[in-house]
Amino acid sequence: MNSANVVLLDGPIGTELAVRGVATPGLAWSACALDRAPEVVAQIHRDYAAAGATVHTANTFRTRRRTVGPRWEELARRAVDIARASVPTGHRVAGSMGPIEDCYRPDLSPGQGGRTEHAALAEVLAGAGVDLLLCETFASPAESVVAVEEAVRTGVETWVALTAGPDALLLDPAGMRDAARACIHAGATAVLVNCTPASRTLAYVGALSALDSMFGAYANAGEADEGIGWSTRAEEGADRYAAIARSWIAAGATIVGGCCGTGPAHIRRLAGRPRLGAPDEQPR
Repeated sequence: MNSANVVLLDGPIGTELAVRGVATPGLAWSACALDRAPEVVAQIHRDYAAAGATVHTANTFRTRRRTVGPRWEELARRAVDIARASVPTGHRVAGSMGPIEDCYRPDLSPGQGGRTEHAALAEVLAGAGVDLLLCETFASPAESVVAVEEAVRTGVETWVALTAGPDALLLDPAGMRDAARACIHAGATAVLVNCTPASRTLAYVGALSALDSMFGAYANAGEADEGIGWSTRAEEGADRYAAIARSWIAAGATIVGGCCGTGPAHIRRLAGRPRLGAPDEQPR
């Protein structure tokens, strides 16, 4: 599975916090842990680094004034600091910029009306010293372009990840390709599909392959009965996820990672490393 030409992203923070018993209530979601359980956030970053990831997304997906209140800038910087301190020197830290409203409700997107908020978060993350800005989980093509434009304006390298949603109904492959093309025109240097069921992601990867850009995928685990994630049988699910991801790489993807319902075991298998406890590598 491992390839010198493939950049390995980490996996999710939000659903991994839940696995580790950290509550993520309300609009703040994963950002709650920046106050309540910062050491758990740090350990998640360390676990992904140990699994083989070299690009680590700081826990800033929900660090906006509207979700965490007036301390939003402090929390965004704290998230970046935690990530930076938890991963090896030379690994890259990405600042996450999500949609202003619900990821799966593009009908609620403010479009151009969200430009000020996207610009504010991009500037704070750039000032905190991230290596790249990751505009992620956008189902609204218009808002994805606005977020990319404001991220690019900071001078920090910018990637964008688009989602078709939990049922792969919010964007079809052609729609995602067109949205990605517009984001490339706005300055994104890589386009990805994320938070779409792993079993439905290949068609979207194929659509992105038609563009003149780096591209990749970090999918979610789909439904629990698919046996890819969301369960204590992480190693078996990780094997299934890695097998699916091989099809993305065969289609030309050079950036892969995991999204909701996956975890460090999945990243470990993407890195081509044996299961923990295998005879050739015991847990440390």
